[in-house]
Amino acid sequence: MTKTAMVTGAARGIGLATANRFLEEGWKVVMIDRDGDELRKVSKPLVNALAVTADISSTDDVDAFIAMVTEQFGHLDAVVNNAGVADFGPIAETDFDRWRTVMATNLDGTFLVSQAALPLLKNAAQQGDGGAIVNIASISGLRASTLRTAYGTSKAAVIQLTMQQAAELGEFNIRVNAVCPGPVRTKLAMAVHTQDIIDAYHDAIPLNRYGTEQEIANAIYFLCSPQASYITGQVLAVDGGFESTGVGLPALRK
Repeated sequence: MTKTAMVTGAARGIGLATANRFLEEGWKVVMIDRDGDELRKVSKPLVNALAVTADISSTDDVDAFIAMVTEQFGHLDAVVNNAGVADFGPIAETDFDRWRTVMATNLDGTFLVSQAALPLLKNAAQQGDGGAIVNIASISGLRASTLRTAYGTSKAAVIQLTMQQAAELGEFNIRVNAVCPGPVRTKLAMAVHTQDIIDAYHDAIPLNRYGTEQEIANAIYFLCSPQASYITGQVLAVDGGFESTGVGLPALRK
């Protein structure tokens, strides 16, 4: 039986690279994103991809696309909770509305999608190699840094959620792990990072460079694949060694 994965935040960046990685391996992929125009554009040339416009912070949207997946596939072998809001700012400027906007997608959405997908994952786990959830956290969830009060806290919570899920879902043959990307050379990052920030990252990262979307996608796919059949409850920093080497960047404080 052909395996099926669901990837949220799949219209661009790491999510799109991850969807393509699964497709390259012969999986069917359900691509979820709230940016319907971009999602339709990138998914149009893809074979075996189902594109669904939805907001993972909406319980109605989540229920609707899970019902659609249930009707069309009846199971999910992997769920990649990648959709997120990257909103950075000083503590004094992080009001409650800004805080809730970040939490609603990064934490609440990850919880909602995982919970709703459980019956589909259990179906796959009973029939095949087991189910897998990969939650996309961040190195900002592993350590404090500047401008990341809401974002970093949301990603730290995603890491804890991952461990809770792994502890409870193992008995159903569902593995749950988190990937924590470091600085990645996305179009968005390159548009907002000044040359000072780019240089500082290169100096602070042991591999002396940004990562690529494909490198993050490779790690995500591995954790969803049978090659990771005895790996659960783990937090994998895919960051060129950045998490191990210190805190903060002076260039980010300017």
